[in-house]
Amino acid sequence: MGYAFTFHVVNSLGGIPIGAYVHYPTISTDMLERVRSRKKWHTNADAVSSSAVLSRGKLVYYRLFMYYYARSLRVARFLMVNSSWTKGHVDAILQHSDPLLDILLLVPSLLLFRSPNAGLTHAEIVYPPCDTREMAKFAVEGREKIIMSIAQFRPEKDHAAQLQSFQHLIKLYPEHENITRLVLLGGSRNAEDSERVDGLRKLARDLDIGKHVQFIVNAPYPEMLDLLSRASIGMNTMVDEHFGINVVEYMAAGVIPVVHASGGPLKDIVVPVNEQLT
Repeated sequence: MGYAFTFHVVNSLGGIPIGAYVHYPTISTDMLERVRSRKKWHTNADAVSSSAVLSRGKLVYYRLFMYYYARSLRVARFLMVNSSWTKGHVDAILQHSDPLLDILLLVPSLLLFRSPNAGLTHAEIVYPPCDTREMAKFAVEGREKIIMSIAQFRPEKDHAAQLQSFQHLIKLYPEHENITRLVLLGGSRNAEDSERVDGLRKLARDLDIGKHVQFIVNAPYPEMLDLLSRASIGMNTMVDEHFGINVVEYMAAGVIPVVHASGGPLKDIVVPVNEQLT
């Protein structure tokens, strides 16, 4: 997860060399830029982005957080990351500098956040393991008209965009309305996620596609495999997905991936192989 502030404790108390595998950084240069430009995002609520005062205050907080986060990451002897996208952001953090904060915080930074490896400037990519042995056995022929999504019901996964895209598809090709189904399969971690699922169900009804959309929450693994063996298309609408194991699963199962052109899917997964489209 990139909890780099713990590195100082381990290093100071035990003098233990630190290596870390970062799935995604706690903060990124993109997050700083969104606050600076006052762009609404799941990490920058409308109440903040619409207020010049709150945006300015949050930017100060983010600058401080980024400053110390970068110094903390440099305590590690080596860093591994899960994708080219994550590497780009972690490298940018490692190389991040803020001259004004360097001057204002010189003494406390030297005392509290001493970095024995200040020269660390880049991370190495180690792709996460993806067990696709069962999926690779699925036949490509005889697929049903199922469009499926595999993703936890978290805000950044943008399931609403999937519902809106499906409605648009039905409007463009009404002949497919009664023979095509959208299945949203994902994990619900807590009450907030459950409320999000309820909101998505309501959105499906409001878009008049409710009878064509199926929600499967916290499905057992065999049920997911069964759907992957029958589906034709797999969706992923998250912007800047850090890696995208679900996209790997789609492709291994013979499901056509339709994913946002960003992050790990764009740079590492849905890429040409031997100069051929995948």
